[in-house]
Amino acid sequence: MVFVMQIFIPGFTELFILNQRVFDGEIWRYLTAVFLHGGIVHLFYNLFALLLFGFVLERTIGSNRFLIVFLSSGIFANVIAVNFYDSSLGASGAIYGILGMIAVLRPFMIVWAFGLLMPMFLAAILWAIGDILGAFGFGAQNVGNMAHLSGIGVGALIGILFKDKKRIKKDRIRIPENFVKEWERRYMDIKD
Repeated sequence: MVFVMQIFIPGFTELFILNQRVFDGEIWRYLTAVFLHGGIVHLFYNLFALLLFGFVLERTIGSNRFLIVFLSSGIFANVIAVNFYDSSLGASGAIYGILGMIAVLRPFMIVWAFGLLMPMFLAAILWAIGDILGAFGFGAQNVGNMAHLSGIGVGALIGILFKDKKRIKKDRIRIPENFVKEWERRYMDIKD
């Protein structure tokens, strides 16, 4: 829907694209640029990745947490990107955040990447290497490599925090006190 507005409403993209105007107080651009795209191919690639990887992550962590990961990765990627590019747009930073979190939570999930089947953690490492090379001028021009790297880093960090919190919660066993007392009374011959 946003892409249709970009096509048919003159000046729409310029109102919401990430550019230096964020430093003049237009901070909404950190968020709104996530929903803009530079063309139908850009939109298609992001939607395709979101469908494949977003579905997996949402089923793993739930819709509310998924939304938090998506938005925080996208916003953080834009906070970094604005320092490297005159302007940028797209959901790639947010999608790379999804990739980073899946790589931490489901590292051995098999994915099809680079024409091969491989574990998710290896695919994420290769995507990151590709963006590191791109940041140094190797590869396609007009790609937000720094946004990608920022997004995957935030997603991996959130994944690590989520995994640790989940493990701690899962390891804790709560036993009602009356159950313990009953067990002691029956099996240890302890009276109140």
